[in-house]
Amino acid sequence: MSRAMFTKILVANRGEIALRVIRACQELGVKTVAVYSEADAAAPHVREADEAVLVGPAPSSQSYLVGARLIEVAKRVGAEAVHPGYGFLSERAWFARAVREAGLVFIGPPAEAIEAMGSKTAARQLAMAAGVPVVPGNTEGVKDAAEALAIAATYGFPVLLKAAAGGGGKGMRIVRTPDELAGALDSARREARNAFGDDAVYLEKYIEGPRHVEIQVLADTHGNVVHLGERECSVQRRHQKMIEEAPSVAVTPELRARMGATAVAAARAAGYVNAGTCEFLLDRDGQFYFLEMNTRIQVEHPVTELVMGLDLVQWQIRVAAGEALPFAQQEFTPRGWAIECRITSEDPENGFLPSTGRIEYLHLPSGPGVRWDGGIEAGSEVGLHYDPMLAKLIVHAPTRALAIARMRRALHELTIDGIETSRGFHLRVMDDPEFQSGDISIQWLEQRLSSLTAPRADAATLKLAAIAAALVAHEERTAGRTGSADRRGDGAPFAGATPDRPSWVAEARREGLRRS
Repeated sequence: MSRAMFTKILVANRGEIALRVIRACQELGVKTVAVYSEADAAAPHVREADEAVLVGPAPSSQSYLVGARLIEVAKRVGAEAVHPGYGFLSERAWFARAVREAGLVFIGPPAEAIEAMGSKTAARQLAMAAGVPVVPGNTEGVKDAAEALAIAATYGFPVLLKAAAGGGGKGMRIVRTPDELAGALDSARREARNAFGDDAVYLEKYIEGPRHVEIQVLADTHGNVVHLGERECSVQRRHQKMIEEAPSVAVTPELRARMGATAVAAARAAGYVNAGTCEFLLDRDGQFYFLEMNTRIQVEHPVTELVMGLDLVQWQIRVAAGEALPFAQQEFTPRGWAIECRITSEDPENGFLPSTGRIEYLHLPSGPGVRWDGGIEAGSEVGLHYDPMLAKLIVHAPTRALAIARMRRALHELTIDGIETSRGFHLRVMDDPEFQSGDISIQWLEQRLSSLTAPRADAATLKLAAIAAALVAHEERTAGRTGSADRRGDGAPFAGATPDRPSWVAEARREGLRRS
């Protein structure tokens, strides 16, 4: 039975996802309470919410990750529910349980479902019991190198070591020979312990050249579960997604139906409610294998929203309020093509090093089929306390080719001055013939990274360099006629401003010579 829609929701997150949730609530007529750290006092999500409460210093361990404080704030301001977004506490079963025990509604799956799917080994066991295909491997953490070697011998090398409690590539190692196994196991365990407080590592067969394809599911409290098709997430660097799209060029309608039915079976086996995502490896022969379930809204949810025509965050809230899903599975067929680029504060030409500073100028792309989900504005300070993702640029078009063209145009329009960003890298991917053909795998980006991140002047810089070259040639011709005019004592051309050479000309010359 449905309860009444919430009147006030606490948004337990920051940045673009906090804004995303706030906007969904505004359209539903629900008031919002933002939380913020000292570093985020001037952030857009703080201003857009109906109320905002400071929850601690900049480090997330002292602010956004202090669950007891967030619950106390929610109760104090009269919120009835908590939306965790993604990251931070969104997949912590203890937090979901604590919210529930405080008499509030957690906008996400039950704590029991998070526990069932939160451990990769437990999720594998559950999936296997439900008849869901998994990559061959063990279902419990290995005890030592000897046991790992015996298991690896069963499946054959290469194998993959994975942290049982992890994600994002932490505690993950590819092992191609028996001699590498012991060292890789020790390394994976150390990283898993530091990242998750749990050093359990399991082993599975390594699938060469697969795609990373995920299926969005949505379930209500009335027993209805549907899938919303697939997302192609193979463009990854160090196991972190950088570009996502829906649908996938590798998935036929028949394969979509089979993968979707498998994801629905996994969700039912876990007693799942709300939005979630089943991740699969899809090999070159069309065989797919369950990897894990993300028990939250995904970063890349907008591409599904655009091709399926519904608001997933609003449906998270509606389901949490007890509404039944009003649609049937056959209603969901992808329409057109959507692509998402994660715009990060990183410098691709310098190994994706983080870039910090103040955003001095921001110009956002617009026009048909362009969506910007961002958490920044001109004047925003970008530091090192949080994830480097600034925003998501998403486009939708009738075909994949048109979506790529639209994304290229939108990226050209996007301007972020003051820090380095991944914009130029994304442009290069859009221009890459292999990406355009859809011939990619989860190893594709690592194999192409050097060419996609090599320093290269953009159109504006090349124009600047051409102006500078013309100025140099003009000065040399002038110097030849007038002797030492416009030269320093060492005979080199003078690059500064003079009464008849405006400062912008001097600046153009300096920049053009430096970058060309």
